[in-house]
Amino acid sequence: MGTAAATMPSEKLAYRIDEACRAIGIGRSKLYELNREGKIKIVRLGGRSVVPVTELRALLEREAA
Repeated sequence: MGTAAATMPSEKLAYRIDEACRAIGIGRSKLYELNREGKIKIVRLGGRSVVPVTELRALLEREAA
């Protein structure tokens, strides 16, 4: 049997709010503004809000175009 670490992806699938802000260089209020505008999705998991990496990448690709 393999370990849990062997089955987990090496790259994060989602970031906490503060991590997402640091990753793309924006503040919390801007992240929440983007969420209100429908430009990025924030997911609630239990008591924690996270931003999927796919959402961050899609936002950056749209803004770069």
